[in-house]
This record gives sequence, structure tokens and C-alpha cells, in this order.
Amino acid sequence: MRSLNEGTGVKQMLCISIALLALFFSTVTARAQVTFTRLLNSSKEPQNWLTYSGDYAGRRFSTLDQINTRNALSLVAKWVYQTAATGKFETTPLVVDGILYGTGPDDRAFALDARTGRPIWQYQRQLPTDIRPCCGRVNRGLAILGDKVFLGTLDAHVIALDAKTGNVVWDVEAVDHTKGYSFTVAPLAVKNLVILGVSGGEYGIRGFIDAYDADTGQRKWRFYTVPGPGEPGHETWEGDSWKIGGAPSWITGAYDPTTNQLYFPTGNPSPSNRGQGRAGDNLYSDTLLAINADTGKLNWHFQFTGHDEHDWDATQVPVMIDLGDKHLIAQANRNGFFYVLDRATGKLLSANSYGKVTWSDTKDAQGRPLAKKESEPTSEGRVVCPGAAGTTNWMSPTFDPQTSLFYVNAREQCDMFSTAPQPYEAGHAYYGSAYFPADQTEPFWGALRAIDPSTGQVKWEFRHPSPSWSGVLSTAGGLLFTGDAEGNFIALDAASGKPIWHFQTGGAVYAAPMAFAIDGKEYVAIAAGSSLYTFGLP
Repeated sequence: MRSLNEGTGVKQMLCISIALLALFFSTVTARAQVTFTRLLNSSKEPQNWLTYSGDYAGRRFSTLDQINTRNALSLVAKWVYQTAATGKFETTPLVVDGILYGTGPDDRAFALDARTGRPIWQYQRQLPTDIRPCCGRVNRGLAILGDKVFLGTLDAHVIALDAKTGNVVWDVEAVDHTKGYSFTVAPLAVKNLVILGVSGGEYGIRGFIDAYDADTGQRKWRFYTVPGPGEPGHETWEGDSWKIGGAPSWITGAYDPTTNQLYFPTGNPSPSNRGQGRAGDNLYSDTLLAINADTGKLNWHFQFTGHDEHDWDATQVPVMIDLGDKHLIAQANRNGFFYVLDRATGKLLSANSYGKVTWSDTKDAQGRPLAKKESEPTSEGRVVCPGAAGTTNWMSPTFDPQTSLFYVNAREQCDMFSTAPQPYEAGHAYYGSAYFPADQTEPFWGALRAIDPSTGQVKWEFRHPSPSWSGVLSTAGGLLFTGDAEGNFIALDAASGKPIWHFQTGGAVYAAPMAFAIDGKEYVAIAAGSSLYTFGLP
């Protein structure tokens, strides 16, 4: 039988525990107050990772240098968080003052103690059974603003969660998911807006980019990436093909505060691999859009691939680069060319191939690659390079201001493209085509490539055993971090591409690394398999 003193002691300990827990959560709440000013000045907080790409410029560069080329060989795993979810784990977590926020497959979200990986809260979206994700039940991350984190869902909702508890603050349906619409992208928080583009280009949707009030969830503007009647660009669509024209925007864009411009890329037209019935350039598919952040009005556009018949989405992260007095925006495109534009005007400055390209061997007066007639899909099939997955895909690149090099994981694969008529049916896959790897003497492969934006030339490459779907992180320690399909997480010398260290995670890497620091100690994190790994020095 427990004594009175023992019972009193237990009660006292319980009260102390509750008080400490309340103090902990109040601290989390205070830390989660992420203002627009903090987002603008994220480079001054290298211990945090406040946006999907680390900053508004899309550079995925960390100024932390405690882990460097001299000591990276001694990196060790610090903690591992198991999501208990199956499918591709594509998140880039955020870190705010010691709290890590991430997402998993099937629209899971979680907050962890970034020191230990201990869960603080978990959220699971109850998804309907009739969702239609194209390429996996994936989610790439959150945005944070104020005391809320923001999630786009596979059933086409936008949700605000309380950063302290994970409870739903507001939930807005953007569009009817049964027509093939979904959200897989990490939103971008700008001013008091939450901005994200829709997925579903394989279902004959009409793409759009939305902005929502962070406090209320009210939609403030919508930019349709396929223009309707009377809008500029509508004439680039044959007949009523614009109504099911695709052009989703399923990767996080960049933001230039000096001009108040958002830079968001778009995906393929629908059907993705059959051009008959949608004659014209099909704006604004496969395009980089410069949009006024306040109004959603288009300032300029640049189309990478007009009248795309090979599924070459331009949904690769655009990266803002300043070289001397030149203010540029660069993208390694899925179609095999590395583009550099003037980011104030959208004028093309250069376009150079960074992988095997057979679809184009000439350029127009502005320097844009032109498609050869011989590259069009036929009923018998034609071999075209790159294949449908592209020379790169959605995986994040990085720009290192110390080396002035742009790094991206590239793939070398050619496909046989064939085409056939296909009627449109709402909510059903709408490809109008088939493609498969072409016969080759050498299996398809991949490499991490370093590109000089001033010349467009590849400076070096690090070859992977097979094509990688991992993004890349660069750091002030002279390092690059990336992963591969075999489950290796790798550190390389950013100047030379020489591998320094690797760790076998046990699962393929489909995500991009990020870096943060706590109590003066630097960490690097990567999602692999179904787990989130964090590494640091011993």
C-alpha cells in the first residue's frame, strides 16, 4: 500500500512534469513566430531552414561551415525518425529555432525536436479513396509563417496547422480533386500569402497557381497557367483544347523582393505526348512565369519547350543568381538544356545542353532551341533523347556562391515515343502516348554535374550507378551533399566533385538535403526510404 507521502510525491512530480511540458510548448509557440522579415533575411539565420529551398532565391546553399572538406569523413548519424509510411519520401524539412517540421507520404505532417528526433506532434490527413495522384502519394514539404505551418494535400485542399500542436486552424478546398487535381508541392510563404501550384497534368486539368491569406485561408488570387478566351496566349491553343490543357505548377518557385516578382515554372500540356488536337505553342505550359506577388498578374514569361510532345515539364526549381551587376535566373531544364535569363525582363541570355540531346540541333534568333520534325512521336515510335523523365526532373539543384557553380543531378536515358488518339475523360489519365526506354548498348545512368552559369559549360561530373532522384545541397564548408537510388547519402568536394564520405541509408533517396544548427553544432538532414536521417560530427 502506497504511503501518503509517496502519493503526495507522485502528485508533485506529475504537476512538475505538466508544468515543464506547458513551458516547453509555450517555448515552441514563441519560436514558431516566423515573420516575413525573417523569411526575407533567412541568410542571417543559418541555424534555421525557413523555406523549401533554404531561401527565396532557390539556391539551397547553407552558410554553415563547421562541417567541411577536412572533417566530413568523420560524419555520423545522430538520430533517425521513422515515418511508418510507405512510398516515396520527398520532403525537405523546415527547422525553426530547434523545431523541425516535415511531411511524409499520404499527407502526414510532423514536428520534431531537432536535437533528438523526438516527436512533438503528428498530423495525418484523412484522404478520400478516390484521389488520383499521378506519380505517388507524395508531399514535398511545408511553408511556415507566423505561428502556422501550411500543407497542400492530395485531395486538393490547402491547410493551416498550428505550429505548436498540429491542430487544423483552417482548411480550404481549392478545386474538385475528382477531376485529377492534387497538391504535392511545398508552398511558398510571401508577405501574408501562402502560394502554391497544382498538380495533375496527366489528367487533363487546367493548371493554376493560387495565393491564400495566411490568417484566414481566403483565396486572394488565382493565375491560370492555361489562358482562357480573351487572355494573352489563348490563341496558342487549338479549339477548346485549352479547357483540358494541363500546365500544372508542381514545384516550389522563387521570389525576388526587389521587384516583388514570383518565379514559378509549369509542366507539360495535356495530353502530354500527343500534339494532334492542340496545335500551337500551348502557353503557358513548360514555361517560367514572372508573376506580381500581390496581384497574381503576369509580368513576363519564357517558354522552354513549345508544343511539348515528350512530357518535358519545366517544373525544375528556378535559381536566382547574381554575377557582378547581372541579375539572372537559371534553370537546368528537363528538355536537356541549361537556360540563363535576365530575371527583370525574361530575356534569354544562353541555352546550352548539359546532357545528350537529339530533339534539337538549331536555335531561333533569340537563342531558343528549336525542335526537329524528326523528333515528333509516331504510331510506330521514335527514339528521342532525353527520355520522358528528362535530363533532370523535379529534384532540387543548388548554386554555391563560393564556387559560382550550379549543381544538378542529371540522367542519361533515351526513350521510344509513340502516340495514338485518346478521348478525354474527366479524372482519368490522359497521355495520348506511350514511351519506354530505347534499346541501348549501355544502361541508362546518372551523374551529379557542376555547370558554370557564365558559360553554360559542364565543369565536372560525379557519376552515379544509376539515375538519381535526389536533390543537392551546397555549404560554406566547401561541400556538396546528395543521394542516389541505391540508398547512399554522399558528401563531395564542391570544387572538384571528389567524393569524401557516404552513408548507406537502406532506402532510395527521393528528397533534397538541408542543413541546420543547434547550440553551435551543425547538422545535415535527408529523407531516405521511409526515414529522416540527421548527421553531425562526433
